[in-house]
Amino acid sequence: MSTAHPFSPPPPAEAFAPVVQVAQLNKSFARRDVLQQLDWVVPAGRVIGLLGRNGAGKTTLLRCLLGLSPIDRGRVELFGQPMDEPGGERMHRIGFVPQTFDLFPWMKVRAYLDFTAAFYGRWNAALARRLLDEWQLDPKQKIGQLSQGQRQKLAIVRAIAPEPDLLVLDEPVASLDPQARRAFMGELLALMRGPGKTVIFSTHITADLERADADIALLRDGRIQFTRPLADLRARLRRVVLERPGGWSAPPTVAGSLKATLHGDQAQLLVEDPEESALQALAAREQCTLRIETPTLEDLFVELA
Repeated sequence: MSTAHPFSPPPPAEAFAPVVQVAQLNKSFARRDVLQQLDWVVPAGRVIGLLGRNGAGKTTLLRCLLGLSPIDRGRVELFGQPMDEPGGERMHRIGFVPQTFDLFPWMKVRAYLDFTAAFYGRWNAALARRLLDEWQLDPKQKIGQLSQGQRQKLAIVRAIAPEPDLLVLDEPVASLDPQARRAFMGELLALMRGPGKTVIFSTHITADLERADADIALLRDGRIQFTRPLADLRARLRRVVLERPGGWSAPPTVAGSLKATLHGDQAQLLVEDPEESALQALAAREQCTLRIETPTLEDLFVELA
């Protein structure tokens, strides 16, 4: 048995104007609502980790943001302008890495990057050359001959070389080995040193989110339930475990409870800003033992998603 309550939204960021603004976004496939009345504001200058269970609609949301998938209703703005379709000056400011990269199998790596560079207002050729060398991508090899991991590396090079103001990544490291993933995260953090640079990336690898000190955006039930700094989640969320012989017929009521689940003799609650004295009084009244734990980010993802 479980109950869940959404976070209250954090205060708006003041440092930069929003890069992404989404209002009342709706998207469905085959009569299944994937995104429902979704509102979201993404400020500049942050790494946003988009979390959600498989099938929650993360890829759909990212494609809608970039105009790659038409929306049914609502409004999407990038850099303050409506995103009705891909194209225009603002696209020079965006880098995108999809889940899979299967384009242009007949082209060689170098030719593909030269071809792509022509579409951008700026292109850091030295950075592209360095990444090809460090990531052991042969410029003379055809894309169709690359492994899935190598194609993913090439997609990352293509996305980072324009030094975009907004970098959107959909499971970018799913096909990379640990060494390549660490190298990618290093490049990502280097890119973020530029003022106002923003990254949105969907991933299940919570260690990467922690390394980037990301804000966490939770997509659930077709909506962004909250966007909160990782440091805030760490500081304020605790797992409260109340155990007594015979168990519980219903989870106890605790101020700040976001989710409550019964497991055998235990009631496990995810609580924001728990008041220890009140919990101790509850434990004494209910004649149960009390344990307060600090969950990991992976624990939080499992609890909240």
